[in-house]
Amino acid sequence: MLHLSDDQVRDLLPDPVRAVELMRETLLALADGAASVTPKSQVVHEEGGFANAMPAAWPERGLLGMKWVTLTPSNRDHGLPMIGGLMVLSGADGTTRATMDAAELTAQRTAAVTGASLALDDRPVTFFGTGVQARSHARVIEALGRGPLTVWGRRRDALDELAAWCARHTPDLELHLTTDRAGALAGTGVVISGLPIGLTGSELPRREIRSDVTLLPLDYASVAGAELSRTGTVVADDPVQFEALRVLKHGADYPLASGSTGDLLRTGRPEGLLVVQNIGSGLGDVVLADVVARAAGA
Repeated sequence: MLHLSDDQVRDLLPDPVRAVELMRETLLALADGAASVTPKSQVVHEEGGFANAMPAAWPERGLLGMKWVTLTPSNRDHGLPMIGGLMVLSGADGTTRATMDAAELTAQRTAAVTGASLALDDRPVTFFGTGVQARSHARVIEALGRGPLTVWGRRRDALDELAAWCARHTPDLELHLTTDRAGALAGTGVVISGLPIGLTGSELPRREIRSDVTLLPLDYASVAGAELSRTGTVVADDPVQFEALRVLKHGADYPLASGSTGDLLRTGRPEGLLVVQNIGSGLGDVVLADVVARAAGA
């Protein structure tokens, strides 16, 4: 049976523009009910950590698979990746086509879904955070020609590391780095937040952002908190899954999603504050894993 490492997956993933196109198709399929997906099944293995099983099928395209993804905060103390996991890709007949490490797949899928969602708002983009997702999003934003990109981080050394990485990997992206959160938000129309999940004290107050900003949180409610989100429109990549996880991940007072991201990609952005809670569907992982497996000959 074929198994692909993260390094191999990275080399075989589609280019960012194609990945964004595929995730747009995935978001539309979720909105239309064309795929068979279930809410993430979760277990807790340490304080602040969890593991999810994410099965998905798209019968029309013969796609079937499941991602097992883990989030282990204590790994940071040991110099290990906080996010890991395994992707299992099956054939339409149920046989196993391939397995692959899921960290790189997850990072690229997340950024590509954000890239597809950026079609809702063409204004300047600010990213909160300096970790793995800052890098994968920089690739997508450069490929889409959506720069300049402003990145806010707490630590100057982390911003400098990101700048060095971008100089090598996204040289055509105009990058603005700052530790001044208010300055990072001034004039921006889109905020992508990639801070640690479950972080408290980083919620954006309404007064710090423009009234019609688009928020794309990767960190559930760490930045797009309940109080702020209640003042705008909330949508999700998969509203059924969002509702199944809303109380656990966002809190009981977090507003319900009024529709799906895919719906808005067809109808357009509503007025006012918009919170796009793309919490991660296994369907996106299966779609990208299929491209990787095909490129590997599976």
